[in-house]
Amino acid sequence: MTEMTQRQKYDMKRKLEELKECKGKHTELISLYVPPSKQIFDVNSYLKNELSQSQNIKSKTTRKNVLSAIESIMSRLRYFKQPPENGVVFFVGHKSVGSDQSEMVAYVIEPPMPITTFLYRCDSSFFTEPLTAMLTEEEIYGLLLLDRRECTVGMLRGNRTELIDYMTSRVPGKHGRGGQSQRRFERLTEIAAHEWFVKCGEKASEIFLGEKKMKGVFIGGSGPTKQYFFDEGFLHYEIQDKVINVFDTGYTDEYGLKELVSAAASTMSNLKISQEKSIMKRFLKEITKTEGSLAVYGEQHVRKALDMSVVEILLLSENLRKFRVKLRCSSCDFTEEKTIDEETLKSYVTPDCPKCKKSNSMEIEEKIDIIDELSDLAEKTGCKVRLISQDSEEGDSLYSAFNGLAGILRYPVEIS
Repeated sequence: MTEMTQRQKYDMKRKLEELKECKGKHTELISLYVPPSKQIFDVNSYLKNELSQSQNIKSKTTRKNVLSAIESIMSRLRYFKQPPENGVVFFVGHKSVGSDQSEMVAYVIEPPMPITTFLYRCDSSFFTEPLTAMLTEEEIYGLLLLDRRECTVGMLRGNRTELIDYMTSRVPGKHGRGGQSQRRFERLTEIAAHEWFVKCGEKASEIFLGEKKMKGVFIGGSGPTKQYFFDEGFLHYEIQDKVINVFDTGYTDEYGLKELVSAAASTMSNLKISQEKSIMKRFLKEITKTEGSLAVYGEQHVRKALDMSVVEILLLSENLRKFRVKLRCSSCDFTEEKTIDEETLKSYVTPDCPKCKKSNSMEIEEKIDIIDELSDLAEKTGCKVRLISQDSEEGDSLYSAFNGLAGILRYPVEIS
């Protein structure tokens, strides 16, 4: 089973976002998963039976919508002699659009990885879990931060850092007692600390043992505590064997997770987040050059650089939610292209034509996700495309400071 490319993962993620927004008033949304081993004839027979059963639905509107959805899937199945290599998924039904109105939606998806079981479901929302499972990150590492005051357990999934649990201790701090009281208090403190380490080890082990695909564990914290914790074997032996390294961090709370990941990324170049940080550092270094800079940013400049075939690496933020739309005047056929963000597009008002001046005549003829559009342009020129998450400081700067869009040039060139 081959791993999905960055582009495939992004496209799947965006499609799932769109599907999850679809809500039916009743059980009017049908999800049909057809594995590559299933015969189309058998799928049709199953749908004919469902068509017959759906005649008994009491609500007239729901019955009508479900029947039309099943018939729509059956009509689409005629184009398949057999399922595609990885199978095919149909999402068809009537989604609610407010004011007691609904509209028909239909999605036919050929997944990037094989479907394993045949599944039919009729519900008020599309059943997307099998596709979501395909996005489960294979590169998983456990993160553990601790000292005598607090303990944080997290996971690094690809390039995403996730907080799982946070605990605080009741281990006493410094005291001013002397004599026998001092020795007794120190003994009680050490007992409390031991119990705290046992608790941290049990909680972390419980979480990490539940992650069957976890490749390793990173431990962090300030001072000698984390090394003592590791050396004394407070973790379950299976987890203890997976500890890759112990790092110094200034924090042991949620903020410390990113600090730990950053420390691990600096020593492990094969980590996905390490590769992201490395390429962003290269870009940011180019930004600071006063002469011969290979950095390009700003949509207009990046587009020109792509047209000139001088971009070596195109950097796109995974959180870029924009579309490239083609507008055409219904009166004079004048066309123009614009980039519009997702939220603006939802409440988009058709503009006037700048050529013939007719009111509200510039209608959207085509639209494409800007990441897909720019990736296609890049691939035509042999340019590499890197989708960058916001989970690192460098990745966040791409989104916030450079609007999620930048590039590294093959050689210095003036772009006006």
